Amino acid sequence: MALDSYTRAMLLHETRSLMTRLAKVKSFALQETMLPAAALLPRAQSAIDRHLIVGRRQLRRLIQQFLGWLQHPSSNAATPEEAQRRFTMLRLKFNVVLTQFDLFSDVITQRSENETGVWLGGLDVVAADALELPGYYEAPPVICYLDRDIGAAIRRARTRLPGGGQNPVAVIRVPRERMVGTGIASSLVHEIGHQAAALLDLVNSLRVILKGLQRGSAGSRLSWQMWERWISEIIADFWSVARVGIASTIGLIGVVSLPRPFVFRLNVDDPHPIPWIRVRLSAAIGEALFPHPQWRRLAALWESYYPPVGLATETQNLLSQLMESMPAFVSVLTNHRPRALRGRSLVEVMDVAQRQPARLSALYREWGANPPEMYRASPILVFAVIGQARADGAITPEDESALLSKLLTYWTVRVTVNTSELCAAVPAMRSVAT
Repeated sequence: MALDSYTRAMLLHETRSLMTRLAKVKSFALQETMLPAAALLPRAQSAIDRHLIVGRRQLRRLIQQFLGWLQHPSSNAATPEEAQRRFTMLRLKFNVVLTQFDLFSDVITQRSENETGVWLGGLDVVAADALELPGYYEAPPVICYLDRDIGAAIRRARTRLPGGGQNPVAVIRVPRERMVGTGIASSLVHEIGHQAAALLDLVNSLRVILKGLQRGSAGSRLSWQMWERWISEIIADFWSVARVGIASTIGLIGVVSLPRPFVFRLNVDDPHPIPWIRVRLSAAIGEALFPHPQWRRLAALWESYYPPVGLATETQNLLSQLMESMPAFVSVLTNHRPRALRGRSLVEVMDVAQRQPARLSALYREWGANPPEMYRASPILVFAVIGQARADGAITPEDESALLSKLLTYWTVRVTVNTSELCAAVPAMRSVAT
């Protein structure tokens, strides 16, 4: 049965309707209302809009091609079933474009929230600082948004989006209940660690080593199998500890402080370590990077919260094996020299010497006498210093929250002003050149 005029008219109407609705999907730069300080950094905004513009352009071309085919004599030989099938595929592509648009729209809309929008701009600055590793990769733009739940999550840049295409930016969901305190740094920088690990291919390079250790460690083979299974989450925790010190482990305790059965539960499908082991490992990494009695005190505190007694024999045996192999495993992490770092270790390139507890405590005292110095420092260093002050008992929760709120606001305003000045300088430079 060939296409009749009624079928053709129906499909033409539906297709032109698609084109009309597509035209209403505008760039975020034309429709989102927010304070300038809450806006995405220009690099992130342009990356998102470019990606979506390309998708809309491709879809518009497909719609025009289908309209041309419908109106061409060659379509007379097609059946209604074939024409409908082609239109259905077109509509599915249209929904993919909308899905990707909504993915970013949900994130950007929060920037219009009073106070929250500005804080999110500040978190963007902190995230970019935590990801920075000059000379080893080009860091993608990072944007943050809030959501309920106790943990954070990341949709990494350069990964596949729903419906196809690469994500142009890293999108980090941070838990609303952690705003505002140093605990937010633990969650945020852990997710940044996932992005950094992907850029440096750390998970694959470490897995090669861990598989070799499984073959050579008959007595503790199971523990090395578990370290290998969990390595993606562990390297993200390593990045977090290396960047913000004890604030990372304290923040982690806040995330995994759950009813006892969950703290000791082993789920073979979960890429996260057993929560009890995860905290002990975080403290062990901290002690390896920043030797200080505070890490053992924190580990003892965690064990007093959840004493490992009365457990199933299988669980108890696994915990024992993991604790026994933990020093050797931490040594693997600290001494790993992946190809991407050109022979250097993470400890060397992340400059952990600048984040030793004594120095962080000294900086907090210095900044107390001269507050402007805190505002001039690297945002990620500031979080490490305030986290150390919290561990030292030198700052109250109320002062911590108030100070971080001011800092987040300052960082986003500073970046906004600097960006505006840079943009304003471009016409002046062109004028001089002409």
